[in-house]
Parts: sequence; C-alpha cells; structure tokens
Amino acid sequence: MRRVTRVMAGGKRFKFRATVVIGNEKGSVGIGIAKGADVMQAVDKAKTDAKKHLIALKLKGKTIPHEIEAKFSAAKVLIKPAKEGHGLKAGGSVRTVLLLVGVRDATAKCLGGTKNKLTNAMATIEALKKIKVQKYQSLKV
Repeated sequence: MRRVTRVMAGGKRFKFRATVVIGNEKGSVGIGIAKGADVMQAVDKAKTDAKKHLIALKLKGKTIPHEIEAKFSAAKVLIKPAKEGHGLKAGGSVRTVLLLVGVRDATAKCLGGTKNKLTNAMATIEALKKIKVQKYQSLKV
C-alpha cells in the first residue's frame, strides 16, 4: 500500500496504490498494481490486474529446474535451485513471490542496487518467466 498525491490548484488530491501478489503454490503466480480512491477499491483493482497477469510454471518438485537470473529496472535477482529440505533462503518480496509460486527449496539473492520491493518482485517474475522446460524424447528402437 502506498498513498500517492496529485497537486491541483485547490490543494492535494490523495489516492491509494496497491500492489497484490497472488499464487496457488502449484506453479502459478501474478502481480497486479492499481490505484483507487480508497484502500478497498485499490486492492480489488490490483487483484483483478494480478489475475490478468498470471504466469504458469513447471517446477521440479519443490524447487526450480535450473539457475536463473533476471533484471527489471534497477532490480537484479539471482535464483538457484536447492536440494529437498534445504528451505527457502530469500528475503523480502523475492521470498513472497517464490512462496506463492510454490518454491520451498531455493536460494535467492537481490543483486541490484535498489531496495524497492515492487521492482524486486517484478524482477523475480521476470526470472521465473525464463524457466525452460526440459522435454524428454522417447528413443525409437
């Protein structure tokens, strides 16, 4: 949640900006951002926006299949897979996004120079979009 201001001739006009992350913990996650006159309106609009931007992933158990790195604006994120039982070693908004997508065993690091939670979350989404699905071909004898 953030309160944003627009300065007009008569004074300041306030609105609320909400950022919502939704996920089913089975490989789907989405981020939505919206503004509204009050908090509830902003959250509802952000939730609708998050549903529009859902991405589906193929996880390898409770971790990711390979190491990924991505950048969004000034945020840069590195996510590495880990063995089962290792736990999720990540902080801030990266941890939130990974938990909601269903990743329980991984290590993540914010390499960018920003502390902005929104750009770090968006960088995590960009990293998750880079996951490659390995296809197995059957051998014909």
